[in-house]
Amino acid sequence: MQHFLKGALAVSMFALSLGMAQAQDLAPLNSDSEPDRMDWSALETDFGPFPEPAAGTKVGGVSKTLTNEYWRTLGEGYAQFAKAHGVEFVYQAAQSEGDQIGQLSIAENLISQGFSALLFSPQTDANLVPALEAATAAGVPVVNVNDAVIPQVAHYVGNVQKDNGVRVAKWFIEHHPEGGKVAVIEGQAGVFAAGQRTAGFTETINAAGNFEIVASVPADWSRELAFNAAATILQQHPDLIGFYANNDGMALGVVEAVKAAGKAEQTAVFGTDGVSDAYAAIRAGDLTGTVDSFPILTGEVGMEVALRLMAGQDLPRVVATPQALITKDNIETFATTDMTALRAALTAK
Repeated sequence: MQHFLKGALAVSMFALSLGMAQAQDLAPLNSDSEPDRMDWSALETDFGPFPEPAAGTKVGGVSKTLTNEYWRTLGEGYAQFAKAHGVEFVYQAAQSEGDQIGQLSIAENLISQGFSALLFSPQTDANLVPALEAATAAGVPVVNVNDAVIPQVAHYVGNVQKDNGVRVAKWFIEHHPEGGKVAVIEGQAGVFAAGQRTAGFTETINAAGNFEIVASVPADWSRELAFNAAATILQQHPDLIGFYANNDGMALGVVEAVKAAGKAEQTAVFGTDGVSDAYAAIRAGDLTGTVDSFPILTGEVGMEVALRLMAGQDLPRVVATPQALITKDNIETFATTDMTALRAALTAK
């Protein structure tokens, strides 16, 4: 028995070493600028009709948390595509967006349960690295789906994070040619998406030459922290013309602070993600806009990519999914729940 255990341990260590070596062969991933990429809309054109998976195929999904609508909706996209193709799907998430250890434990448990492929949405760029290494060693494909990026991952599905901030900055430049003071409410430190969204906004608006970013502070994806940060910024800069928040939950907290300060007519507020509460707030005239990254569609694409990889297709390292700046002017075009109509609207742009 002792010899058997030693042999099993040796095999396990060899597999882990092999998986780590394979991961180390890849350059650290920047999903926004990785040249080995394609657009989501070209999957069938470039790789042919979707190859139906074998009976008994199981895919596991690991999300940040289910307390945020974005991640629940992403899971709906996974589940819809899986169900349509007879794939068993399990979706689990940490209790909160700060529970990095809990998320890692979930991922490691799924690896041990014999899933054919795994979809990871890590809380930070680092917390699921051990799970990625274990899955790679076991020969289980992993697709990193929004929005933190594991540097060693072989496949990523998600939108261009930097472009979220760029789109909002361009709105301010177009609607405020005279310039003005603006502020950024950042997401969680150490998360690729938060850094890129902030950088996209900051670089673009600074290039205009007549805007001043008076504050750029993290609120850790928290609506309450964003409210407090925005209230303080408005006290210090009562002439502020706008906020950009790295997600919609924080943006809605900013909206509350702006209304409480009596600045709703003066101060535009933008978020990111396109959750239903953001759409409702835009319709109500409270939120100026959001950059929707269409989580149901992203989930469908993520599941399709995972299953195409299982079928042996050699996909690019990044499959880019769509996004659009949503305001009162175009909200009805993108508010549809008809995925065929949404796909048509996005590919017609």
